[in-house]
Amino acid sequence: MARMDIPARDLPLAEKIIECQEKCGKTYGYRRVHIWLERNGIYRNPKTILRVMQKYGLLSVIRRKKYRNYGDYLHKYPNLLNREFSAERPNQKWVTDISYIHTKQGVLYLSVIRDLYDNSIVAYKTGTEQNVNLVLSTIKMAKRKEKVTAELQPHSDQGFQYTSQAYFKLTQSYGITPSMSRRGNPYDNALAENFFSILKTECIYRVKLQTYEEASLLIGEYIHFYNNQRIQLKTKLTPLEKRCQFVA
Repeated sequence: MARMDIPARDLPLAEKIIECQEKCGKTYGYRRVHIWLERNGIYRNPKTILRVMQKYGLLSVIRRKKYRNYGDYLHKYPNLLNREFSAERPNQKWVTDISYIHTKQGVLYLSVIRDLYDNSIVAYKTGTEQNVNLVLSTIKMAKRKEKVTAELQPHSDQGFQYTSQAYFKLTQSYGITPSMSRRGNPYDNALAENFFSILKTECIYRVKLQTYEEASLLIGEYIHFYNNQRIQLKTKLTPLEKRCQFVA
């Protein structure tokens, strides 16, 4: 909508909301817009912000969640996470999973590790094959980037990559203790699924991806935005800001 089509009484606020949505790729709902405005010295009632966003087409897209079934296992681990989706410090609890990104060229697989301390993505890998190496390389990348101790619990579903002998041996070599969802309980790994829902709704579903390379670049750009710029409602901070607050 052109700015001149907005009445004068709403124009200043609408222009700031437009600026906010341009910066975040029109991914923020009214609550995040409210936080962004306050961070920029603009204090307005959240209901007023929602009204302006609804009236002038400034709303973000709606999220969708998808869950899938679980395969057989070779190594099974106890559910140590037990739906306790909070951590006292970085690299205490990770959740990990693989998702499918559809392109005209075929399916691109995305493996991520999310830290439950600040909900940041500590590592991710993409590949054209859904195999054990995709998972192992994601963990190895996270290990190179982060300070990993025996306290760490990486949590996953019962996908074949996580029940494999190679995954078992790698986690043993790092001295970390895997945690695993119960069979048929997707909510046990809800925070990994939640990130994929955010990524697909705010990024993937909004474009028609042609190639693997295009998808990989878009995912990388979004994860950078997510970690460094995207405000989280619970903390009113970005993941990076939350992580930087921790003093070891």
